Amino acid sequence: MYKGLRIAAVVPAHNEAAHIKEVIVTMPDIVDVIAITDDLSSDETSEIARSSGDARVIVTRHEKNTGVGGAIKTAHSIALQQKCQINVVFAGDGQMDPDYLTRLLDPVVEGRYGYAKGNRLFSRTSHSGMPGYRVFGNYVLSYMHKAVSGYWHISDPQNGYTAIRADILNEINYETISGGYEFENDLLSRLNEFDIPVIDVEIPARYRDEVSDIKLTTVIPALLKNFVVSYWGRMLRKHVLRNRIIPCVLLLLSAVGLGAAVIKIAQTHFVASALFFVLSACSLSGVSIYDFLSEPKSWSQPRTFDQA
Repeated sequence: MYKGLRIAAVVPAHNEAAHIKEVIVTMPDIVDVIAITDDLSSDETSEIARSSGDARVIVTRHEKNTGVGGAIKTAHSIALQQKCQINVVFAGDGQMDPDYLTRLLDPVVEGRYGYAKGNRLFSRTSHSGMPGYRVFGNYVLSYMHKAVSGYWHISDPQNGYTAIRADILNEINYETISGGYEFENDLLSRLNEFDIPVIDVEIPARYRDEVSDIKLTTVIPALLKNFVVSYWGRMLRKHVLRNRIIPCVLLLLSAVGLGAAVIKIAQTHFVASALFFVLSACSLSGVSIYDFLSEPKSWSQPRTFDQA
């Protein structure tokens, strides 16, 4: 336990026979449950994890490969069954440095934030262990995802070293979140929809001998699709369905302006079309400004935890 709270390590693993034992052995004593999901590995990941001798370990093996997000969700379910109050994601390849665990936990334990995530992009030293192309890619995705998630102060959205309150998982219906590599992105959008305060925590990258199996030709299109779906889904559920007048009016104006612009182009009225496009763009910008101003802040009164 940590400061009276039950802590779970949520570990997605796929072909991590070379690293999973180290992940278990180096897990701090403050962790009460180590929920490992073997996402249909072709090696001995499950067997090695089960033979670790650590009583905290609970291994679940998928009969179908679901992706890292699906593996995380399964491990979250196990942690919730074990009455843990905060779940922390640890990659099965050992990328998450356990020395930084308490730094990640503290903002959540104190009750001011529902979700804390690592950020490797705070400074040059923070991402000194990250390959250059990943640094560039993370910066690009970070700027795109600020608008998509509505968390304008958050960077490095792909960082999987995270801590979340168990009651928040139930509140946001986590099982419906995307199960692929876009899991972290989709999760942030969902948290914003429910006005959950999020904090970035500086944690340096730790890359060793692991080889990434990420296929950019598959991941990038999936992320871009998720960005579009997440953005408009969040706008609909957070603003429109809650009858927030200003964004509703602005979104309506944007849609009307865009529709009118298309009609005027068909009629070869190009000046009128351009004016309607400007109206649509300005209205959509107004929605973004409203969304920026409504970004969730830390809870003014610490939110207490349910007793385990």
